[in-house]
Amino acid sequence: QATDKEVARKIDEFIGKLRQLKEVNSPFTFILDDPSGNSFVENPRAPQRDEALLVTHYRRSPQQCALLGLQGEEVDAKPPDAAEDLRDEVLQFNTNCPECNAPASTNMKLVQIPHFKEVIIMATNCDSCGHRTNEVKSGGAIEPQGTRITLRITDPSDMTRDILKSETCSVEIPELEFELGMGALGGKFTTLEGLLKDIRDLVEKNPFTLGDSSTPSRTGKLQEFIGKLQDVKGKTQAHFIMDDPAGNSYLQNVYAPEEDPELSVQRYERSFEQNEELGLNDMKTEGYEPEPASGR
Repeated sequence: QATDKEVARKIDEFIGKLRQLKEVNSPFTFILDDPSGNSFVENPRAPQRDEALLVTHYRRSPQQCALLGLQGEEVDAKPPDAAEDLRDEVLQFNTNCPECNAPASTNMKLVQIPHFKEVIIMATNCDSCGHRTNEVKSGGAIEPQGTRITLRITDPSDMTRDILKSETCSVEIPELEFELGMGALGGKFTTLEGLLKDIRDLVEKNPFTLGDSSTPSRTGKLQEFIGKLQDVKGKTQAHFIMDDPAGNSYLQNVYAPEEDPELSVQRYERSFEQNEELGLNDMKTEGYEPEPASGR
C-alpha cells in the first residue's frame, strides 16, 4: 500500500467482493472449466436434477490437448477405392491411451441396426495399462425432428432390448425421479439392462455421492435409489424415456415390423434452445451462394 495506493485500493475492493460472494448477498455465477473432465460440483439434490447446475461437455481444442499431453499421431488418408466396400471391414488407426498416454490402437466398424440406421462403433484397447473404452457415433445426419421414445417396462425380458443412445440423448425414469442429461455416458449401443448398469456405475463413481466426501444421509438416499434401480430390472414396473433432439437414438421393437404395445415413438419440433445446442441455428444450407453481379 505504501508503494502503490491505487493497486492496493483495487485489491481491497476485490477482496470485499469475494467476501460478499462468500456470504451470498446476491446471486452470482460460478464457472468451472476443466479440459481434463476430472472436476465436479456437488449436486445437493442428487439423484434428482439440480436446476441451478449446468454441465456442458465439449471437445478439447488442439492447444488443450497439447497441454494435457494428448497429442495423437496423424493418420495417413487412404486413397478412395470404389471397388472396396468398407462396410464389411474393421478399420484400425493409431491413437494414444487416454489413461497412460501410451500408443494404442482404435478399431472402427460401421454397423447397420435393423429397422433404424447405420452407426459407427469405435473401441480402443491399450496393451500397456489394459484400459478399454468404446464409443458409438451416429452414422447419419441430424433428423428433421426430435424423437421421444417411451417404453413401459412390464417384464424382465424387456432388459434384453437393444438400445442405441446417442451423445445428444437424455434419459428419464419418472418413477425414480431420475433424469440423465444430454452428454452423460456418451454414445452407447447396448441393452436396456446394460444401460441401467452404466447408470448405476455412474452414480457410484461420483465422489460426492458414495465416496469420502458424502454424508450418511446422502449415502443412505443414494443406496435407496440404487436399490430401486435394481428393482426396475424385473420387480418393479416403470417407464423408461429417451429424449433425443437429434433423432439419432433407438430402442428395439421386439414385435417389428408390427407395433409394440409397450413402446411409443413421438416426433416433435425442436425448440430454439435445442437447435442452439445442436449448432443448427448458425447453419445456413440455402441461399448462401453469392449473388451474381448484375450486368449493364
